[in-house]
Amino acid sequence: MDKKIEELANILEDETIAIRRSLHRYAERGWLEYRTASLIARRLDNLGYQVLVGKEVMKADARMNLPPKSILDLSYKRALLQGADKYYLEKVKDGYTAVVGILKNGKGPTVGIRFDMDALGILESKNEEHIPTQLGFGSCNLGAMHACGHDGHVSIGLTVAKILMQIKESMHGTIKLIFQPAEESVRGAKSVALSGILDDIDYLYAGHIWPQNPGDDSDLYLGMDETFATTKLDVFYHGVSAHASGMPQFGKNALLSAASCILNLHAIPRNSDGCTRINVGTVQAGTSRNVVPEIAKLEIEVRGATSQLNQYMEVYARDVIQGAALMHDTYVEIKEVGKAFTIDCDQPFMNKIRQIISTYQPQIKIAKKDCGALDGSDDFSYMTSRVQSHGGQATYMQFACKVTETPHNDAYDFDESILKKAVIIFSTITYHLLKND
Repeated sequence: MDKKIEELANILEDETIAIRRSLHRYAERGWLEYRTASLIARRLDNLGYQVLVGKEVMKADARMNLPPKSILDLSYKRALLQGADKYYLEKVKDGYTAVVGILKNGKGPTVGIRFDMDALGILESKNEEHIPTQLGFGSCNLGAMHACGHDGHVSIGLTVAKILMQIKESMHGTIKLIFQPAEESVRGAKSVALSGILDDIDYLYAGHIWPQNPGDDSDLYLGMDETFATTKLDVFYHGVSAHASGMPQFGKNALLSAASCILNLHAIPRNSDGCTRINVGTVQAGTSRNVVPEIAKLEIEVRGATSQLNQYMEVYARDVIQGAALMHDTYVEIKEVGKAFTIDCDQPFMNKIRQIISTYQPQIKIAKKDCGALDGSDDFSYMTSRVQSHGGQATYMQFACKVTETPHNDAYDFDESILKKAVIIFSTITYHLLKND
């Protein structure tokens, strides 16, 4: 059966790449993955999976930082024009874009695989050396780009779905293929985790396409190291506008509060217990050069190598934010718009995966060191903790390959040969967890 999995992955490689390029062409940001989600649901339906979407697999009030209704509606209309499946489009509208495909095949364990599917808010490079531009599949949706490999993750997931359906008679148990929205800025997994769809899962895993380490040709890293816990905050300073020359004393300058906040956030002391991060990603303020700015908005994130370190950064940041308001007599509003914890991978499960892949797919090169550094955050942590809370096991993996630029860069692209390898890895793990003895 392992040879058959490899053969099917080879046969389906061109189709997998074509799916990835279509998704890349029509990139959709978090909570707006209407075309993506509807086509995933339709393909799973056609393969014979039980398909659950939207409110069936999401807790509505656990969705974080939804776009305004006007943006949701415009994105819905755009998806319709760009070939979304009309039946499933209705089911995922208004930001209910999670999709789960379920295959029940008798008694046995329940296995879940997570695939994230949202793009980033980046204007993609138009440089002719950029392969998506060169080959005509660069994003046509302005300000949305798959610059982190999620287009690849979805195409991997759909090919895995096809292979598992073809070999289902050799397995017993339940498979849940979970396509998660809004992973970027860690907003989407919580709503899926709290829906209850994970509560019978015995084994849960996910993988991320990631740059190879210099001098290392490994295809697969098991587990994950240095996954930062993180909190995302939107900060709004409210002041009073006034004539900047004639009566500046009557104004309350929201931009001054924001500027003081930025400088002092980056002055937060580092912590000897481990790595911490802070970033102010955007600043929006003011209306005119001769008007005291009445409002300023900052988009901020803090991170820590542990949840405790992230809390240290968050508490300190909130104090700085409030202090900057007091300095200039403005009012501040703080909204938490995303959160994730560190990912705690189960070592016995990692050992099991290493044994499966090294024994049955020896052409896949597994890194000797179990954990690769993610150097970022992933709200898959909500899912892992949910599964582990009832005795299940969970882990995260890296699919390492050559990339043109670092993730979240406008010229990012990855070596598409990793898609077939990831398909083989996921399909083989699932088969051996559920195979008929």
